[in-house]
Amino acid sequence: MSDIIASASASATTTPPYVVDECRGVLHVYSDGSIVRSSKPSFDVPVHDDGSVLWKDVVFDAINNLQLRLYKPAVVASSPSSTSGSKLPLFYYIHGGGFCIGSRAWPNCQNYCLRLASELRAVVVSPDYRLAPESRLPDTIEDGFMAVKWLQAQAVSEEPDTWLTDVADFSRVFISGDSAGGNIAHNLAVRLGAGSPELEPVQVRGYVLLAPFFGGTLRTKSEAEGPKEAFLNWELIDRFWRLSLPIGDTTDHPLVNPFGPSSCNLETVDFDPILVVVGGSDLLKDRAEDYARKLKFWGKKIKYIEFEGKQHGFFTIDPNSEAANELMQIIKQFVAENSI
Repeated sequence: MSDIIASASASATTTPPYVVDECRGVLHVYSDGSIVRSSKPSFDVPVHDDGSVLWKDVVFDAINNLQLRLYKPAVVASSPSSTSGSKLPLFYYIHGGGFCIGSRAWPNCQNYCLRLASELRAVVVSPDYRLAPESRLPDTIEDGFMAVKWLQAQAVSEEPDTWLTDVADFSRVFISGDSAGGNIAHNLAVRLGAGSPELEPVQVRGYVLLAPFFGGTLRTKSEAEGPKEAFLNWELIDRFWRLSLPIGDTTDHPLVNPFGPSSCNLETVDFDPILVVVGGSDLLKDRAEDYARKLKFWGKKIKYIEFEGKQHGFFTIDPNSEAANELMQIIKQFVAENSI
């Protein structure tokens, strides 16, 4: 009998690790705590780079080996002007991925940034950030802040990167984010406040939250009734939060739920203008709508746009769709209105 028990015990100890969590085929978390990331993106689509927009990568946080990708229209790049009036606004685009996956170098992100630079006539800044579960919140939010502080360092440097400074207007900065990136953008808006005085001479003029990834322990109607086949379904939402929250915390964490029991009182925050965009069939729709409604009630300058029937990420999944084209014009108008 003892031989049988010993054999069974030995067999148990040699059982190979198995996958306990998986995210879109590119992140696998194993039973022994090991993490394997694929070098391939989950959105393996062609990059549409026709040369009309120039881009390059820059390290903004050497300690954590974090890079950002800069984009600028090629025509402006070939004939830079030293006058502020002819320089271009700066538009941050912080990628999504539930805080767990995604990269500035993924083709879906690159395609959208190429189009943003071309359509908005702007310098686009697309930063990476540390990913969960290796780095859980609040690391990601801090990385977003560091990416903006990098811009301030360029603005005041005696030896700046002229590839950027020759064409960029540091007094017209917009911070946008997609999904988890939208959450980062919101938390930056709270931290920096109206006019972003701690970034001087950099001045943030507005924020664009594209289907911001907010949460809460009480499920909303759109979360509870959202279809399982949705691009971002409840199972994946729950998995993203489980992997990205500090161990032991819930989705009422202040960085996750803007109106949670321990969150700061947003009524007292002086915000720059905010544009909130969400698809009508997105499981995150109710939280985005509630966010915009409450901030508007408190007198904040906020605009809410809902695209009927559209899923999460509709503008990057199908960037040439009618809805994506309409959204681009809405963003363009938001930038123009808040650049004056």
